[in-house]
Amino acid sequence: MEKRENKKNYQKCADALIEGVLESGKTPSLLLHACCAPCSSYCLEYLTRYFSVTLFYYNPNIEPAEEYRHRVEEAKRLVRELPALHPVTFLEGKYEPERYHAAVKGLENEPEGGSRCEVCFRLRLSEAAKAAAEGGFEYFTTTLSISPLKNADLLNRIGKELAEEYHTAYFFSDFKKKGGYQRSIELSREYDLYRQNFCGCIYSKREALQRRPNEIK
Repeated sequence: MEKRENKKNYQKCADALIEGVLESGKTPSLLLHACCAPCSSYCLEYLTRYFSVTLFYYNPNIEPAEEYRHRVEEAKRLVRELPALHPVTFLEGKYEPERYHAAVKGLENEPEGGSRCEVCFRLRLSEAAKAAAEGGFEYFTTTLSISPLKNADLLNRIGKELAEEYHTAYFFSDFKKKGGYQRSIELSREYDLYRQNFCGCIYSKREALQRRPNEIK
């Protein structure tokens, strides 16, 4: 039987990079792709100790437009209210759901966590990498790995590929580690953040409705 390769410890990668940042005495710039305010809360609390962060909101998968706008405004509010050692700014990408639907065409009936999600991750992270390169950021990353339902290994592999394509360094991470996910729940309660009960796309909402019909709005 072929020996299974051990998964990379991305938290150790993050720790090593941060150690280098501290030794340099500098404050690098980092573009942080945000999926939502709750997931961004711990990531910002953690990263702003070491980086000057721009929270980049690009999520064309979210529908309807009212849901999208609600999540944008919550992310903006979080940036205004959450204390940070180093500056945090907010950057909103384009809202282009038609681009998302074109990307996942033929994958509409895939289960959440499957190949449709991989295409979605790549779409959002590619836009983050592009924005990071155009903005001259030293690093880029995403809040998505904080979710226990998201594949951190896949996200980091996509990030590595895009870093090579756009010539901008990717901050390898698994933000759920070291109690990150639990801390995001605590911060969400503290700041009364809107916590959505489905991922965001109409397909994840459909699947969530089938599993939890009384919980999904």
